[in-house]
Amino acid sequence: MTRQNTRAWFGLLVILCPVLLVSMDGSILFLAMPRISQALTPSADQALWILDVYGFAVGSLLIAFGAIGDRYGRLKLLMIGASVFGAASIGAAFAPSPELLIAFRALMGLAGATLLPSALAVLSELFTDPRRRAQAIGVFAAAFAAGFAIGPVVGGALLERFWWGSVFLVNLPVIAVFLLLAPVLLREVRAGGEGRVDALSVALSALGLLLAIYGVKHTAAEGPSVVAVAAGIAGVVLVVWFVRRQLTLDRPLIEFSLFRDRVFTIAIVTGLLPLAAWSAAAYLAGIHLQSVLGLAVLDAALLALPGAVVLTAMCVVTPVLVDRVGKKAALILCHFSIAAGLLLLLLTGVSGGAGWYVASTVVAGVGYGISFSVVADTAVAAVPAERAGAAGAIAETSNEIGNALGIALMGSLAALVFRLAGPDLAPTLDETLQVPGIAPAVAADAKAAFVTGLHTVVVVLSLLHVALGVLALRWLPQSEKALEPQVSA
Repeated sequence: MTRQNTRAWFGLLVILCPVLLVSMDGSILFLAMPRISQALTPSADQALWILDVYGFAVGSLLIAFGAIGDRYGRLKLLMIGASVFGAASIGAAFAPSPELLIAFRALMGLAGATLLPSALAVLSELFTDPRRRAQAIGVFAAAFAAGFAIGPVVGGALLERFWWGSVFLVNLPVIAVFLLLAPVLLREVRAGGEGRVDALSVALSALGLLLAIYGVKHTAAEGPSVVAVAAGIAGVVLVVWFVRRQLTLDRPLIEFSLFRDRVFTIAIVTGLLPLAAWSAAAYLAGIHLQSVLGLAVLDAALLALPGAVVLTAMCVVTPVLVDRVGKKAALILCHFSIAAGLLLLLLTGVSGGAGWYVASTVVAGVGYGISFSVVADTAVAAVPAERAGAAGAIAETSNEIGNALGIALMGSLAALVFRLAGPDLAPTLDETLQVPGIAPAVAADAKAAFVTGLHTVVVVLSLLHVALGVLALRWLPQSEKALEPQVSA
């Protein structure tokens, strides 16, 4: 038993390498965007694509690569994916144009989808005891949060001394460690060779999502056009087709029947919405600190550190919290603390608010930490044991999609407000401030318009979290037994 536990924890340690890699990559880029905008002058929608095409590529392909890994071997896929991720990171670091940077970010997302296939299902197999599984997922989530904590500080230090491409090269040491340790500490694992990955489902989900978001982003940044509206409609049609197809397949990419369970549904939405709030707030607040308040990138990174520490600590202590108050109370606390933290950003302005930003990240960090730690465990525990893999894959995918949707949709909302309220010289704040000979009063108006967009996003996200907190209060069962793992007949 001791040997088995030791092997399980070593397996978790190896899994943490790609988890740390993915989370570091996301948080570093938020602070690097002002530098990238100055160097490559991307348009408003190109800037958003640079940020979130990675997340959409990961989210749309994660389940498909999970199935491929089960069939052909997880270790082989992990090694290939890590190598491609490293090569794409080098390409992104030296990309000479926004278009090439977007392409390399998409390739990083493609490789990233191989780095985390069915990671939560692996944990449920390694740790069959519910208490130990919760502890393992807490460590898993803490590593994810630690990546976000390390990312801005490392990125800020690099950007103080080197060019913006250095934030991508920081991936290479982590990849090297993973490529060295994985063959030694991980054995090849296959779940079975029967069945095939439905290629049409993969194409429908990926293309449908990208087209729909392109329509939203382009319309928000530059106004409605025939191309944007047509792309949005086509994307929605493809997504609907994808959903209908999953309901008819024997081996669907996403088992939508799992959503009949209210506990599972609340858990998945809780995996999506907090990540959307975190990514949107981090992206917009990073611009506010640097472009509005004029802080150096390293100073902005250090301001994010207290909230990241709280987030990481909550990931570790959440299993203890759940033992004391129960999962229902923890999930409700999650949403209301995030809403309260986000609302503190309403106290930021054109001339100040850095302190309120720190307070916001600390208060909201409590909820983010609970979300990262308890959602996956709740989702897996809410379904029969034989469906734990599917539940874990959906939970992990909801995190990636939430991260991308936060930037895409909320970033588009902020861009729309800026376009309507700003001086109409350029579609983004950074582009506006770089207009030659811009008058100080016009620059102040542009900053005020950006802050208005930030506040609008904060209010929308806060209301969504309050609504989900109320829904959890009404939907989740009072009995903790209803939230425990189901036993299949």
